[in-house]
Amino acid sequence: MSSSADNALPSIQCPHCGGPSSFARSNRFRPFCSERCKLIDLGAWGNEDFRVPAESPPLDQPYGDPRLED
Repeated sequence: MSSSADNALPSIQCPHCGGPSSFARSNRFRPFCSERCKLIDLGAWGNEDFRVPAESPPLDQPYGDPRLED
């Protein structure tokens, strides 16, 4: 089930491997080029590889409750 609008969409770069990937609705793995790249990316999220680095508070400080912080 491909429409003429799908054919007009540009090829994009796969976020995982960098190869060409179609952003058309017919590509069920978009924006990835394949199921493999999509699953590898999902695994990286599960392993928290994409965490935003943040400094941990000192061990003797309360954490998370703003009422207990100065």
